[in-house]
Amino acid sequence: MIGGGKNAFIGAVHRIAANIDGQIELVCGALSSNPETAKESGELLFLAADRNYGTYQEMIEKESLLPATARMHFVTIVTPNFAHFAPAMMALEHGFHVVIDKPISLTLAEAKLLRDKILETGLTLALTYTYSGYPMVKQARQMVKDNAFGKIRKILVEYPQGWLSLPSERDGNKQSAWRTDPSKSGISGCMGDIGTHAAQLAEYISGLEITKICADLNIMVDGRALDDDGNVLLKFNNGANGVLVASQIAAGEENALKIKVYGEKGSLEWHQEEPNTLKVKWLDAPTQLYRAGQGYLTSAAQFNARTPAGHPEGYLEAFANIYRNFALTLKSKQEGKTPTPEMLDFPGVEDGVRGMAFIENVVASGLSDQKWFDFKI
Repeated sequence: MIGGGKNAFIGAVHRIAANIDGQIELVCGALSSNPETAKESGELLFLAADRNYGTYQEMIEKESLLPATARMHFVTIVTPNFAHFAPAMMALEHGFHVVIDKPISLTLAEAKLLRDKILETGLTLALTYTYSGYPMVKQARQMVKDNAFGKIRKILVEYPQGWLSLPSERDGNKQSAWRTDPSKSGISGCMGDIGTHAAQLAEYISGLEITKICADLNIMVDGRALDDDGNVLLKFNNGANGVLVASQIAAGEENALKIKVYGEKGSLEWHQEEPNTLKVKWLDAPTQLYRAGQGYLTSAAQFNARTPAGHPEGYLEAFANIYRNFALTLKSKQEGKTPTPEMLDFPGVEDGVRGMAFIENVVASGLSDQKWFDFKI
């Protein structure tokens, strides 16, 4: 693991998720950009002294010199956005698979370079677009793929949060400080942080790709350099249209990601804060509620559920599904086997490239008076 040391939020989430299924062991780390903090953090996690590194460069170089049976198999990068690209590229250049906390990089150009390196090396990269890991999201995706709703016509996705309603970055809040700093977060705040999740979820469930956007980005807290609120009109490659709303100044909201997908014959609705339920509405029949853990669900949904119906699974388990599927894919390849479609069902480098393209296109659209922008990659 690179980053994610003591007092870091997302590092602990990654470690819990990776550990849930017993497929992954944390064997080494460079857990902070500060070598002293990195070593202290590794000690707290009981890393062996000779594999508790002060820098990621030292870790990658020394691990690559170990025998194949002893070295790490992959690197997880859980740093702020600006520190994703360099360690990811170095790991790939030394023959290590990579998991990165989204977004994949700071810029679209960096994302493309990582894609080129993946194609060159044949290594595997996973990206933690967490919400695609929920069982009922996978149920929704398969139902759309099976043409249960006919041609998709409209997608509404919204992701309101309220935790940045006040300028907490000025009061020492580390999580808000780096997310509102262009040098660490990139060219977008809210849209880069959570708008990309909404866009990826819309494409993942629908199986469609965004082709045009019309964006309105806002800075609602005085003095901020990056957007903390925004609205985007969407057009998809089958002619469908959509609306994406993302905001981190929606006071009172927690993590209220929700999506509605409308087809010719019916529609679906999923709320992240009630993740075990998928609502399905029909043009000419009663509304149905699909529930996680039930035997009537698709194989993809069942493969990614761990508990019997009525036992809630949530954020950590969805995160774990990405790690578990990634690990099973690597193990299959190591054994000379072909991974199953269920194993290969995790966000990868193409999702990363599209995520960075979304950010750059949305910002360009938001700064322009032009109504529609082609979604360029």
